[in-house]
Amino acid sequence: MFKPAAIGFAVRSKLADWGAGVRLFLRLVWLSFATLRRVRLVVDQLFFVGNRSLSIIAVSGLFVGFVLALQGYYTLQRYGSSEAVGLLVALSLVRELGPVVTALLFAGRAGTSLTAEIGLMKAGEQLAAMEMMAVDPVLRVLGPRFWAGIIAMPALAAVFSAVGVLGGWAVAVPLLGIDSGSFWSQMQGGVDVWADIGNGVIKSVVFGVTVTFIALLQGFACKPTPEGVSHATTRTVVMASLSVLALDFVLTAMMFSI
Repeated sequence: MFKPAAIGFAVRSKLADWGAGVRLFLRLVWLSFATLRRVRLVVDQLFFVGNRSLSIIAVSGLFVGFVLALQGYYTLQRYGSSEAVGLLVALSLVRELGPVVTALLFAGRAGTSLTAEIGLMKAGEQLAAMEMMAVDPVLRVLGPRFWAGIIAMPALAAVFSAVGVLGGWAVAVPLLGIDSGSFWSQMQGGVDVWADIGNGVIKSVVFGVTVTFIALLQGFACKPTPEGVSHATTRTVVMASLSVLALDFVLTAMMFSI
């Protein structure tokens, strides 16, 4: 049965959730200078979200480089351009796969950890206790994690791309017989620092802001129960992954249209 009141309530609740998210984001940006002054807190969180994600990022980048070299070689061989496999691997990684796959892995590894940590602090009333002691939980807890994610994402994307290029070389040169000089020279001549690497860095920064904020928002707004924390963790992965893919399309369209 059609119930206008129920629809209106659902729309109003969703708008209220969006408004709370926008207010939290603006507050994190407003407190950025005060957060960055607490260098020790940011460094500790950078180790948590960055260093502990390094292994999965590096291993994934290595195997992605393997696959790109194989697929690129068999495709380019049809047109007599197999020597350009290094250029194909590098452009694929620095433009698209490096930032995107890193963001997806970051959402699954660090994003879920951030959501679960904040959610458990809320369930254990630690955030409420901070407010009772006149300590701002956004400044003390969320701010360092927010900036740690923003800083870690470009660094992890760079590691992913670098390891992927090395993986592509390991397959193309020793296994497929591509000349090592041609592999590196094609890459050096075809990859532009600003148009290719710069655009990849911009994407990784945007993805870092998006994924980290979604993780923190879901943990900060979740219900203080075990079920609420588990649902918030699931929402973090789904929302962050969809947001990364959607933003990748928008950013790519904007970058190639300029």
